[in-house]
Formats: sequence, C-alpha cells, structure tokens
Amino acid sequence: RIMGKASFCTIQDATGKIQSYVSINDLGEESYKAFKIFDIGDIIGLKGFVFKTRTEEISIHAKEVVLLTKSLRDLPEKFHGLKDVETRYRQRYLDLIVNNDVKEVFIKRSQIIKEIRDFFTSCGFVEVETPMMHSLVGGAAAKPFITHHNALDMQLYLRIAPELYLKRLVVGGIERVFELNRNFRNEGVDTKHNPEFTMIEWYMAYADYHTLMDMIEELVTTISQKINNTLQIQFGDLNIDLQRPWARLTMAEAIEKYGNISQDEIADYEKAKAAAEKLHIQVDSSWGHGKIISEIFEITAEEKLINPAFIIDYPKEISPLSKSKESNPELTDRFELFIAGMELSNGFNELNDPVDQEERFQKQVDSRNAGDEEACMMDEDYIRALEYGLPPTAGAGMGIDRLVMLLTNQVSIRDVLLFPYMRSE
Repeated sequence: RIMGKASFCTIQDATGKIQSYVSINDLGEESYKAFKIFDIGDIIGLKGFVFKTRTEEISIHAKEVVLLTKSLRDLPEKFHGLKDVETRYRQRYLDLIVNNDVKEVFIKRSQIIKEIRDFFTSCGFVEVETPMMHSLVGGAAAKPFITHHNALDMQLYLRIAPELYLKRLVVGGIERVFELNRNFRNEGVDTKHNPEFTMIEWYMAYADYHTLMDMIEELVTTISQKINNTLQIQFGDLNIDLQRPWARLTMAEAIEKYGNISQDEIADYEKAKAAAEKLHIQVDSSWGHGKIISEIFEITAEEKLINPAFIIDYPKEISPLSKSKESNPELTDRFELFIAGMELSNGFNELNDPVDQEERFQKQVDSRNAGDEEACMMDEDYIRALEYGLPPTAGAGMGIDRLVMLLTNQVSIRDVLLFPYMRSE
C-alpha cells in the first residue's frame, strides 16, 4: 500500500500474517524505490522492530528490506481467491498459499497421524516397514499395478496390502506389530478412492476381533476429542455422533434392518439369488451364496450406516484370510466399520490353519484363472510360515485418508491428499 514517502505491506509465513511499516527515511531512496515495485507474492526479508500503530495494530517498523525471491506469476486476485477445483488440485502449492483453510486440513492430517502412532506405541506395538513391491498378489481383493525388475528379470506388483508380511512377523515373535504406509490399487478414482492411499494395518497376538473393535472405538474417539474437541462432528450434510459404544450388527441383521429383507429371505443360495435379482443385481454364475449376500448388503445397507457401526459375521467366501466362526463355518469372525456410509476399517480373527488357508488360496487361484483380476495368488511361503505356527491373532486395517476426511469434514478424498491423481493436462 504505497503512500508517498511511507508505505505499508503485509507479510505472511507459516505462522500467520503481520503488517510492516516501510519509509524512505529508514531505507534510503534507492531501497525505497526498489520496494515500491515489489509485487504481491514476492518473498522478502525484513529487519526492524515491533511497534503498535495509532490504531493499535502490532506491526514491524522496517529498517531494512531485501528481495529474496521474485514471483514471476501473479497470485489469484485478492477478493475472489482460488476457487477452480481443478487448478487447486493441480497446483496445490498455489492452493496452500491463498487458501489458509486448506493448509489447516493438512496440518490436522499430520496431527491425526501422530496421534495414531502415539496410540499404538503406547499399547506396546512395534512399527515396521515391509516391501512395497511384491512377487505375488495377496492380502486383499484388488487389481494390482504391475512392474518389472530388470536385474532379476521378474514381474513385480505394487503392494495392495502388507497383510501377509505383517503376519509373518507375528509368526516370528513380534506379537504386536503395525505399519502405517501406502498401498496401491489399480482402480477407479472417485470421492472415496485414489489409486495410491495410506493405511494402517496392525496385528495383535492372543487377541480377538472384539478386542480390535474396542480398540478402534477408543482410537477414533480419542483423536476426535484431541483434534476437534468434540464427539459430535459434521460431515457434509450429516451430523455424526461418535459417542461410545458403537453399534454392532451381523451382515444379515443389517440387511434386515436397512433393506427390509428378512434373514429367512436370504437363508440359502436360491433365496438369496432371487432377492438379489429383485434388487436388479446381476448375479454372476461364479458367485456363491456368500458373495450374493455381500452384494445385497452393499446395495441395501452400506450408505445408510451414518453413525459408527461395525458389521460382523462376513461370509467365508469373501473372507479368504479370516478364521471361520465355530458356530457357523460358512461365516467368519470378521468386521468392517462404517461411518457416514463409508467403509473405514476391516478386521478379523486371522486364519492360522495352514491346510484351510491353502484350500482358500486355491479357490482364489481358481477365481483368478476364471478371469477375476482381484483374486489372490497362491503364496506357498506364507503357508510354510503358518506351518511353523501363527498364534491366535487378530488383525485390522484402517484407511487414513478416509479417517482424515471424516475428522476434517472433507467429503472428497482429493481434499485430504496433497497431490491427488488427475488426468494429464
């Protein structure tokens, strides 16, 4: 704000903004002349002392001003700011300069991740790093990215999950282990999915999936209190209550409650198939009873799970690494956590019977050979590890990006990723 022989400017850094008073008497004619042609966005250095103006505004009385970096591009116009969504994502550096609320989201993200690490280390867990490139596809149902290692002349896959490596470590005696890192899945991009995403996975020997559900409730509520100072949060148009205890429903109960389809109507394959077809679900000939039930659940119940709810008792057919329920071998001791209609976590009692695991891997291989690009491969070394003995263990994974979305009221995953994937310009 040039005002003859004395002027004002505002400087901004990571901690905020402050006004500075600059005059020809303090700088001299040449330096003041140079200062008058500085542009908004230039990076400058000031030396001086702090004082209050006549309007009681704390300011810097500059005795020296120096240009540190010249900005060759104009920042977005002051009053309209940077609103274009595509430009914001492509030029995140510009977004962060002009939109302080965006910066606050990523500061909160960093705080959330710190709280997660502190929580698990305080519970006696050991943080580890496992390979990002795998020789086999396993640990989840997803289509992988494929690459090639020239020196070894072998095909490798960017990992879709660290699960099988982490459970090898439990076999090796690291009884409480976690990894917070990236996974990669060659899938579509939408408001809840990005091909590269951050997850935490953890495994706990001599625990069961009920223990993990309790742990997740404590983790999320603790973080919400520390970050937002409340358990009543806003997510888009939704008001969500994180107050414990959270609901726990079997998948069949959820279908009955939210889809108005009785458990008897999906009790066997033919009934479930008929119920699915009424919902216009195209039942593939390769689907078993469990797969059909899971598809019905996705259509009828998922988006209605607004307040936190654990869905338990998943079909064995869609849970190749989960331990079967003693009371019903066609179901597993598994849960998924849903909040705001969004899956946030998946966990279960780990299958530790090597014979059963090999049989389930073989079914996955058969599905893969039949054209299912998301099915797992046979991992013979993992079978060998189980033969040495995996203690009773429960394990879970949680999507960090989605948790950050929830706790910062960002309804698109792109708004919690510094550099989301986009088509080429």
